Amino acid sequence: MSAPVLYVVLVLVLLFFASAIRILREYQRGVVFTLGRFWRVKGPGFIIIIPIVQQMVRVDLRTVVMDVPTQDVISHDNVSVKVNAVVYFRVIDPEKAIIQVENFYMATSELAQTTLRSVLGQHELDEMLAERERLNLDVQNILDRQTDAWGIKVSNVEIKHIDLDESMVRAIAKQAEAERVRRAKVIHALGEMEASEKLLEAARTLSEQSEAMQLRYLQTLTEIAGEKSNVIVFPLPIDIIEKVTEKIKSS
Repeated sequence: MSAPVLYVVLVLVLLFFASAIRILREYQRGVVFTLGRFWRVKGPGFIIIIPIVQQMVRVDLRTVVMDVPTQDVISHDNVSVKVNAVVYFRVIDPEKAIIQVENFYMATSELAQTTLRSVLGQHELDEMLAERERLNLDVQNILDRQTDAWGIKVSNVEIKHIDLDESMVRAIAKQAEAERVRRAKVIHALGEMEASEKLLEAARTLSEQSEAMQLRYLQTLTEIAGEKSNVIVFPLPIDIIEKVTEKIKSS
């Protein structure tokens, strides 16, 4: 065999072995097909593939952070809002992720969009704003169940923004202001009621105990004496005035 032919054979052998060698990282797996049929999942590390006969598809097992585009959602109380979210998922079964769905990333993205609109559309606006954690969990559970057949695990869903129209923002601001005014009036009314109850209790105590009335007179006189005034008003009980009046009339 001549030298040029030997070189050609050697180069072909080297190319054959080079195309047969695969190196997969720790977070990668290889789904191997033999003559178009699934064979096994291999990796990580050094992998040998028979060229032409076998093909390998790489699958990344790391968590994927996927942004859900802004969705137009109509709430249960007919309020139009714009909502976007982020979904965290990863492949836990490379075989299903490659065989059961054509493109698991695109399929998960489309499913996340429709699920987000469906779940939020069942709730009123107040629930969207106040119970975001519960809505996140509802969307996550639905996505996790539906993507299980694709070998996907949805670990978390976070609703990022709920944007309202300017008119709705003004309406909510007016509603909040009205609620603050209502609470202030209620607190004021409760204070007036408690004060009236205390005054009534004090009046009953003074009417039942004459000593308490005398002490109250003395306290009032002390307060008046401390003021810079030349006029002192001395209060007298009505019953005393009536007794004096009766004595004057009888005399």
